Amino acid sequence: MAGSAGFSRERLKRLTAAMQRYVDDGTVAGVVTLVHRHGETVHSDALGWQDKEAGTPIRRDTLFRIASMTKPVVSVAALMLVEEGKLRLGEPVDRLLPELANRKVLRAPDAALDDVTESPRPITVKDLLLHRSGIPYPLTAEGPLAPALFAFNQLVIPGDFPMDDWMARIGALPLAHAPGARWHYGLSTDVLGVLIQRASGMSLPDYLRTRIFEPLGMADTFFWVPDNKLHRFGPAYAPDSKTGGLIVQDHPLTSRWRDPASFPSGGAGLISTADDYLKFAKAILGGGRSGDARLLSRAMFEQMTTDHLTPTERATPFMGIQFWSAMGFGLGLSIADNLAGQDYLGSPGRLGWPGAYGTWWVADPRENLVALMMTQLYFGVGNYMRADCETAIYQAIDD
Repeated sequence: MAGSAGFSRERLKRLTAAMQRYVDDGTVAGVVTLVHRHGETVHSDALGWQDKEAGTPIRRDTLFRIASMTKPVVSVAALMLVEEGKLRLGEPVDRLLPELANRKVLRAPDAALDDVTESPRPITVKDLLLHRSGIPYPLTAEGPLAPALFAFNQLVIPGDFPMDDWMARIGALPLAHAPGARWHYGLSTDVLGVLIQRASGMSLPDYLRTRIFEPLGMADTFFWVPDNKLHRFGPAYAPDSKTGGLIVQDHPLTSRWRDPASFPSGGAGLISTADDYLKFAKAILGGGRSGDARLLSRAMFEQMTTDHLTPTERATPFMGIQFWSAMGFGLGLSIADNLAGQDYLGSPGRLGWPGAYGTWWVADPRENLVALMMTQLYFGVGNYMRADCETAIYQAIDD
């Protein structure tokens, strides 16, 4: 029997049970889930611990490191500047990012840093949005380029350098691939954050706050946790390969997310809550608009949510897995388009992009649905927990 917003109340209990198993077996310390459909929040859970060692329960308003869930937000910000005429999708970034002018490209991704050739063309704004800039993560780079990037970056986040200094260091290295040649996940959205700052004449944090967060009512999304909200910010954990348990990977009292001098990473730097990110996801569900706040026009939103990957790119494994079998990639987020390629439930047209700390969200126009799963396990959740969450949500739809 259908309950609120077309969900079976009984079948939706399977979502709670599925997430509780991950808490009970120690895979994660705690998890928050939200399900919102037809304008109504029909499910919310806060299971386990915000701080397992201190015995602090996780709460619906716990603050999470959302990592790459930052990317869709920053991509929307860049597209807003395109609509204002301050950027163009096909424009070379050299005008505002001279550090990236006259690029050199490695002859092979694992070649020596001086084994280079001239870039056939400049990097464009669209290349940054599509991860076709040729600027990888240290994690996804090969050969000598990987340690060279690690020298001033962590796995997926810049080191604590002033933005201009960081850009100069990026500009001093060759590209792994020619601009536009292939999708290669990396620091493109961090570079995009610098571009937004220079194009807007505002700091990236101020631009996001005034143009996105305040219009959407997102009072709990920021690059650095203020002191008066520290009690809602818990540790991030990582799997302990020796014990099978959890170890603290980032503690709130010593976290870079407490330090306003740290780099505001456009690729992975935001802190948010489940309810705050729901507000952004509702704007994505609404085609660029939520309530009175329109972030993007319908035409730009359609450009953003079109799959731009080539057949060759979709056939290329990502970090060792056939990642694109069920989805394509638009301007800053993924678009599900192939049910036959997925091993979990979910309708075609779903939009989203997860984070390295185990955070996940989806906006589904077909079902008029937004769902979120928020936890804090660094590179440890894998696809199973997200798949179980998504399957438990979709199997409960009963209309």
